[in-house]
Amino acid sequence: MKHFNVTGLCTPAHDYMADISGKVTQIKAMADAGKYFTMNRARQYGKTTVLQALKNRLNPEYIVSKISFEGVGKTFFSSESGFCLGFDELFGKSLRFSSANEGDCTFWNEYITKTDSFLKLSEKITDFCSSRNVVLIIDEVDQASDNQVFLHFLGMLRGKYLARKSEEDHTFFSVILAGVYDIKNIKLRMIEKGYSTPVDGEIKYNSPWNIAANFDIDLSLSVSEISSMMAEYENEHHVHMDIQGIAALIWDYTRGYPFLVSRICQEVDETGLAWNPAGLKNAVKRILAEKNTLFDDMSHHLESNEKLRTFMYELLILGQEKQYERTNSVIDLAATFGFIYNENGRAVIDNRMFEIKIANYFISKNMESKEQVKISGVLTEDVIQNGRFSMEYALRKFSEHYGGLYESMKNRKFLEEHGRILFLTYLRPLINGKGFYHIESRTNSERRMDVVVDYGTEQYILELKRWYGTKKHEDAYHQLYEYLENRQAAEGYLLTFDFRKQKQRHAEWVVYQGKRIFDIVI
Repeated sequence: MKHFNVTGLCTPAHDYMADISGKVTQIKAMADAGKYFTMNRARQYGKTTVLQALKNRLNPEYIVSKISFEGVGKTFFSSESGFCLGFDELFGKSLRFSSANEGDCTFWNEYITKTDSFLKLSEKITDFCSSRNVVLIIDEVDQASDNQVFLHFLGMLRGKYLARKSEEDHTFFSVILAGVYDIKNIKLRMIEKGYSTPVDGEIKYNSPWNIAANFDIDLSLSVSEISSMMAEYENEHHVHMDIQGIAALIWDYTRGYPFLVSRICQEVDETGLAWNPAGLKNAVKRILAEKNTLFDDMSHHLESNEKLRTFMYELLILGQEKQYERTNSVIDLAATFGFIYNENGRAVIDNRMFEIKIANYFISKNMESKEQVKISGVLTEDVIQNGRFSMEYALRKFSEHYGGLYESMKNRKFLEEHGRILFLTYLRPLINGKGFYHIESRTNSERRMDVVVDYGTEQYILELKRWYGTKKHEDAYHQLYEYLENRQAAEGYLLTFDFRKQKQRHAEWVVYQGKRIFDIVI
C-alpha cells in the first residue's frame, strides 16, 4: 500500500507523488544540451526525488552516474588522494545501477585503486567518456562546500569542460550538482569563512564553477501537480474529496513547498482527519505545533544569524518593504533557505505556514527578552462569549492595557516600534489550542499587515496599521474592504497604533460599502 512520504526519496511504486514529469522534461532538456548546472533549493524541497526521476528519464539515452556526498565522512575530503579514491568508489558503484553494460562497469572498476590524484582522475574521465555520453549527478553537494579539495575537483571539471568545447578533451556530457547553496559562489563563501586564502593575483570572485548555466526551473508544486497526487489517492481510497478544492487549499497553506504538501496529506491520512477544509485546518494546526527537521532548520538559521533574524523581523513583524535583490547577501540567504520568494521585485514570506512559524519564533523571543513588556490579565475564558471567540472584546482589553503601558513607560519608543509583536504575544495564548493565526504581510509604503485568525469554524480578519493621518485612515477602510471582499467575509477589524501627542482613541463599529468594520485606534 502506498503512503505519503516526507523522509527522503519518493518513488511512484511506494509513495503517493505529485506528477513532476513537466519539471523533469525541462531539466532533461538542459542535460540534453550538454549543460553543467546546479539545482540549489532549500532543505526538503524534493531535490533527491526530482534527481531520481531525472535519472530514470535519462537512462535509456545516457550512462548516468548518480552519487551523493551525504555521509561520506571527513576523510573523503581530507586530501586529494582521499577524494579521488572515494570518488572512484562512488562512481563505480553507481554504474551498477545505470544503463551501462557490464563492459563499462569492468572498464571503470579496473582503475579504482590506482586513481589517487586529480591528474590520474582526469585521464580516467577522458578515457571513459571518449566513446560514451555520460551524465554525472551529485546530490548533497553541500557536504563538500567547505573543503578546498572540492574546489580543485570543480576546477578540474571546469577545465575539461572548456577543453571539450575546443575539441581537446573528453569529459562528462552533462554535470548536475544538487544542494542548498549556489555552488557558483562557493569560492567567495569559503574565503569569507576563512576556509580558503586567495594567493597573490587571484581574483576571489573567479568561481571554479562559473561555467554553470542558470537553473530557474520552479520545483515547487503547482495546484495541478498536487491535484494529480490527490486523484491517485482518491482512486484508491474513494473518500469522495473535492480534488481540485483540496489541492488549491493545500497550495494556499504551503505555496507548493514539497515537504509541507506531503506532510499535510500524511497528517490527514494517518490520523483519520476528513479530506475537507476543516480537516486540513486541523492538520496544519497539529503540524505547526510539532518539531520536525524543516522547522528545526528554520529556528537554527534564525538563531545563528543576527542579520538574517533582523531582516525577517523587519519584513514580517514590522511590515517593512524589502526589495528582492539577491546581490544583497542577507536577502540571498533568506531566499536560499526558502524563507522568501520574489513577488514583482519584492521579498515576500514564502508561505502561510512559514509566516506562522517565524512569527511564533519572534513571539517566543519577545517573551524571553529581558525587555519584555507583557499584557496580562485577560484569559481565554474572558473572550469566549456565547460560545464564540469575541475579537471585539479582545481588542478592547488590549487597548486598555496598551494605553496604560504607553502612558506609564519611559521607553515609549519601544512600544511604538514593537507594538505589533506585543499584540501577537497577547493574542497567541488566547487562541492557542483551538485556533491559529497567520500574518499576510503587504510590503508597501503604508506598512500594511493583515492577521487572519482561525478559531473553531470561524475566521477573523484584522488589519494592523500605524496612524498616518485621516486620509490614510479612510484609505485603510477601502483596503480592508477589498481584502474582506476577496475572502468573502462580512466583517473585519482595523487596529491602528496612534503615537501622536494629541491622539484620539476610539473603538466603534462602522459600515463601509456593506462590510462591518470594528475600527479601534489606540
